Amino acid sequence: MKLKKIAAVFAAAALGLSVLAGCGDGGRTADPSETANPGFAADSLIGVSLPWLGTQNWKEAMDMFGSELEGAGYQAMVQSADNKVPQQQQQIEAMIDAGVSVLVVAPVDGSQLGSVLEKAKDAGIWVIGYDRLIENTKAVDAVVQFGSIKTGEVQGQSLLDGLAARKGDGPYNIELFGGGPADPNAPNFFTGAMSVLQPKIDDGTLVIVSGEVDFNVVATPDWSNQKAQVRMDSLLAAHYADKTIDGVLSPNDGIARAILTACEDAGQPVPVVDGLDAENESVISVWQGIQWSTVYKPTDKLVAETIRLINILQKGQALPAGNETAENGSKTVQVFALEPVAVTKDNAKEVFANDPERLALLV
Repeated sequence: MKLKKIAAVFAAAALGLSVLAGCGDGGRTADPSETANPGFAADSLIGVSLPWLGTQNWKEAMDMFGSELEGAGYQAMVQSADNKVPQQQQQIEAMIDAGVSVLVVAPVDGSQLGSVLEKAKDAGIWVIGYDRLIENTKAVDAVVQFGSIKTGEVQGQSLLDGLAARKGDGPYNIELFGGGPADPNAPNFFTGAMSVLQPKIDDGTLVIVSGEVDFNVVATPDWSNQKAQVRMDSLLAAHYADKTIDGVLSPNDGIARAILTACEDAGQPVPVVDGLDAENESVISVWQGIQWSTVYKPTDKLVAETIRLINILQKGQALPAGNETAENGSKTVQVFALEPVAVTKDNAKEVFANDPERLALLV
C-alpha cells in the first residue's frame, strides 16, 4: 500500500517531522481498554510520536516505523518533537484529530503527557509507550522497551569487567554519570548499575573520588554530550590533578564519547567507559579498543514487538500480559521488556551477526 503524504493538516504541529499518512478509524468514543475491543480497519492510521532524532536509535525508529507499518498494511504518521514537550503535545493532538487508531509514544518527559493522552483515550485510541514509561496517567495500555533496570545492571557489570580486564587489581578510581532526568529510563538505568557497583563501592574496590553518587547530581540534562563533557572537564580539574581516573559509568554512547574526549584533553590514560545504543561511532571505538563497551538494544526488535501488539489490537483481541509490570504513578502498566546485551570487542562480531550495517564497521 502506498503511503499518502500529509502536509497542510499537520503543518501547525510538524517541526522536525516525517509524515506518512492517510485517514484512520477514529470514530470510537469509549476507552478501548475498559470495553470489549472492537478492533479496527486493517489499513488504519497509526501515530508514532518520538522525542527527538538526536541519537542513532531514534533516527532508526523513525525510518523503521514508517516502512514496517506500511509493510504491515497500515498508514503511518511518524513525528519527532525535537526534545520539546509542548511540541510533542501538539503533534499528538494532531494525530488524535487525524483519527489514528493507535498512538505509539516515546515521551520527551514521561510525566508531561497525561492530559493529551487522556484525550486520546476519550476518543477510543489505544496508547502504547515505546522505549520509555509514560507516567502519572491511566491513559496508557502497554509499554514496549528494553528492560531499563536490566540495562543498567548490564552497564554496571560491563564496567566492572572492563576494569578487571584493562586496569589490573583495584582499587579503581571512577566517576558516575546518569542520563537525562526527564527520561523515566534514566534513573532506572542508574539504579540498575548501582545495584552492581554499590557493593564494590562499599568494600573499597571502587572509589568515587569526587564523592558524587546521587542521581540528581550525576544526571546529564537533556542527555547533552556537551554538558557531560563540561562536567567531566570539571571533575578532572578538581579531583584528578594528581590521580588517574580508571573508569566512568556512562549512560549512553554520546556521553561516553564526551567523557573520553575530556580525559584525552586532560592527558589522562584511556579510562574504561561503557555506553548504550551501539551507535556507529561508538561501535568503531569499541572495535578499536578505545570505548570499552556499549549496550545493544536493536531498534528493529523494539519496532517489531510494538507492531505485534498493534496487530493483536487490530484483530479485536485483548493484549496479553507483559513479561514485566511497572508502576507509573497512576496504574500498573504491562511492560513488554526485551533483553539488552553488552558489546565488547570480544563479542562484537557475534552480537552484530544479523546487523549488516554495524557488522560492516568491524574492519
